[in-house]
Amino acid sequence: MKSVPPPNNNDRTVIPQQLHTGLSPTTLSIIQPGDNALPIGSVLGEFEITDIIGWGGFGIVYLAYDHSLQRQIALKEYMPSSLAVRGSNASVSVKSEQHKETFQAGLRSFINEARLLAHFDHASLLKVYRFWESNGTAYMVMPYYKGLTLKETLQVMPSPPDEAWIKNLLDPLLDALDVLHKDQCFHRDIAPDNILILPDGRPLLLDFGAARRVISDMTQSLTVILKPGYAPIEQYGDVETMTQGPWTDIYALAAVSYLAITGQTPTASVSRIISDTLSPLTGVAAGRYSADFLRGIDQALAVRPEDRPQNVDALRRLLNLNKQQQMLETRVITPTLVNSKIVRTPATSKHPVALYAAITAMLIATISVVVFLASEEPIEYSAENEKILSNPPTTPITTQQEPFSPIKALDEIYENRDRNHAVTVSVEKAQVQIGRDQLRFEIRSARSGYVYLLMVGSNHSDFFLLFPNAVDNNNYIAVNGQLNLPRTEWRLIADGPPGTNHFIVVISDHPRDFSNAGLKTIDPFAEFPFTQSTLLYHSYTGAMPLFAGKVICPLNSAIDCDESYGAAVFSIKEIE
Repeated sequence: MKSVPPPNNNDRTVIPQQLHTGLSPTTLSIIQPGDNALPIGSVLGEFEITDIIGWGGFGIVYLAYDHSLQRQIALKEYMPSSLAVRGSNASVSVKSEQHKETFQAGLRSFINEARLLAHFDHASLLKVYRFWESNGTAYMVMPYYKGLTLKETLQVMPSPPDEAWIKNLLDPLLDALDVLHKDQCFHRDIAPDNILILPDGRPLLLDFGAARRVISDMTQSLTVILKPGYAPIEQYGDVETMTQGPWTDIYALAAVSYLAITGQTPTASVSRIISDTLSPLTGVAAGRYSADFLRGIDQALAVRPEDRPQNVDALRRLLNLNKQQQMLETRVITPTLVNSKIVRTPATSKHPVALYAAITAMLIATISVVVFLASEEPIEYSAENEKILSNPPTTPITTQQEPFSPIKALDEIYENRDRNHAVTVSVEKAQVQIGRDQLRFEIRSARSGYVYLLMVGSNHSDFFLLFPNAVDNNNYIAVNGQLNLPRTEWRLIADGPPGTNHFIVVISDHPRDFSNAGLKTIDPFAEFPFTQSTLLYHSYTGAMPLFAGKVICPLNSAIDCDESYGAAVFSIKEIE
């Protein structure tokens, strides 16, 4: 595919609507990258800067093109504007000797943060591909994420989200925090503008802010690092009896839940310790959510650290949020559907050729740079919602029996993956044009195994196994290996209908058999017929997800072979 050079954007700085950082217009007019930003077109190794997508007092985030892997990425540069300036040769230097120690401390912290994030591999944690020092500063390369922050998501909702929606938000976030906490790492800046909602509804924790915390500590600028309403009391000062720990992030996440339920930011903890005027959820939201759920959030919002759940598992128990809980059926969490109509025309053929699309890693989302303290404004829901708040129903909302959804089937496969088996995908294009674009992508795996690619079409009912297929069944990948697809025997072309297709790549230690899920061959691929899949889904009682297939154990195996697998989810949009 021919590489087209990016447009010349030297004369403009753009922050698209979906990339807003949550800062007020006044703050945005004060914080400008100005001469501190690298010019559009600058090249750092294999990365070419094509735009500026975020900035703040401690760093600049660029949109860049990776010419080596042929993909867009986000490139973050350590650039504390109060301490340093950009030279004519792209180098960064401190403004004066008195700032040198603080600048270097922030630089070390920036690098440590990058190293830390590169160490973790979780779907709801920001991923760092690589980092390095150059030009007197440091850089980190991350996936280019698209989406809206949770703050923006709640603002476009016509009414407060229900309990199932909030639990679907909390479940992956708690799982991500558990990964951090077990490594004695704490986020310490969880807030609605630091949680990104990806196009598939998955939440992503942003902005660990390690460098700015160190700089703020050295300059004693407390207002830069704390967000009233979300920061617990132990973050306001060094008190020996109030140490920070998992309970610190638990308070902040509970405060985020409080905002989602009431539309109001909780009272600042520093005020609550003097006179606690925060209205408990068990009172203001009674009847709209289960009593146990509300009590759990209230307890997690306790002012004193020792009165809160002390770890993620304790909070899960309070909220009746079991780690292996099936995803509850609820409305789509993605807010972009509120402002854009997606046309879904019926497919003219059941053959998956009509559904071919580029495979785009769901790791494509906004990088938000949140620097200054911004007070949260109440979320304004609809007039109908105001009636609900003032006159809550007398009986709790109940969840009806969930219908079969192929997209939900993909979610279940993903939720049951082995999180220690890292699987990543790089794609050539994030959006494809019908009748024109071919798809090329690379799959990488931390372990050797067998690769399977499943897809749900844009009508949300067509469900296929695309690979292996009738013309290419060599689906083995070596440890730390790379698999380039499609091979010469077959290809994928965007052929409509318009809309979003969803994918999952499964890599299993052993081959898998999908016949128990009703898989039927339609040359060269295979399909899970919707009617038969619905019946099988509702009658299935197995431990592993039905559509993940059944592992084929080696003959004469002395012990049961491992059914685990790694997985990565993707989504693509086809356009006319």
